[in-house]
Amino acid sequence: MTGVLRLRVRVLEQWEDVVLTLPPTTSIAALKEAALTAASVSEDAADFLVKFRGAEIDDESRSLGDEHVPTDAGLIVMRRRRVPVR
Repeated sequence: MTGVLRLRVRVLEQWEDVVLTLPPTTSIAALKEAALTAASVSEDAADFLVKFRGAEIDDESRSLGDEHVPTDAGLIVMRRRRVPVR
């Protein structure tokens, strides 16, 4: 996989989609950090997880290429634990 990937990432904390352009060598952890920053979420990234095709990506040290994430893919960044609404 060469070049860059254009990705749409929904950050559920802000209910906002951000578009990121990243190389396939980018780690899932770095993608998560970039998405949270782009959505203005300043909380600890460790409190969030990344989902691709409906499943959590457990090993965030793996790259986008390792996970076979294609260009124009949609990913989700969401809290690990739900926060009660009052």
